[in-house]
Amino acid sequence: MMLLADIGNTHFHIYHGDSVEHLSYAKAIEKYKEQKLCYISVKHQLSKVIEQISQWKNISSMVHIDGEYETMGVDRRALCLSYENGVFVDAGSAITVDVVEEGRYLGGYIFPGLKTMIKSYEDISPLLKTELNRTISLAQLPSTTKEQISYGIIASIKALIDKHSKEKPLYFTGGDGKFLSTFFETSLYDEALVFQGLRHALKEYELC
Repeated sequence: MMLLADIGNTHFHIYHGDSVEHLSYAKAIEKYKEQKLCYISVKHQLSKVIEQISQWKNISSMVHIDGEYETMGVDRRALCLSYENGVFVDAGSAITVDVVEEGRYLGGYIFPGLKTMIKSYEDISPLLKTELNRTISLAQLPSTTKEQISYGIIASIKALIDKHSKEKPLYFTGGDGKFLSTFFETSLYDEALVFQGLRHALKEYELC
């Protein structure tokens, strides 16, 4: 099987069939520039560099889902193709939430990523500088400012996802996906969901 790659906003993700390798752009290009590879990309600043690698093929134009909108990112389209029904959460540099029903895209919404959210408090006041508390409990209201920041971030994300998931399957991926999935009783985390969707989209093509 030819290698598949998802070039995201901050990292280069390589799918090996049973695992996903996460690399910086420079390391990925140096390591795989001589190998055949099919890729999708949302990092348009790298286009000129990547298009010069003759062994690589951009397959973004082959990835579509019924109901998509014109500017919908190719990584989100691929993610939504991984299962016929569900709510799909990709928690990376931004947190995207998309709803699919019977193979049709119904819509979604976007949060800033967790790192951006926590940094925004420091931008308001140096006194609000803190790290995200990854052991925060949502069972009771916190009584310190820094705990309340973490609570507000996580609880607001959870509330909106709960509102739209109802009885739908809930799927998480992305760097913070595993962490966020722990706040939902029934959810599945899989770092390879985008690639599962890509393979589904490419079934009719004999490329990857």
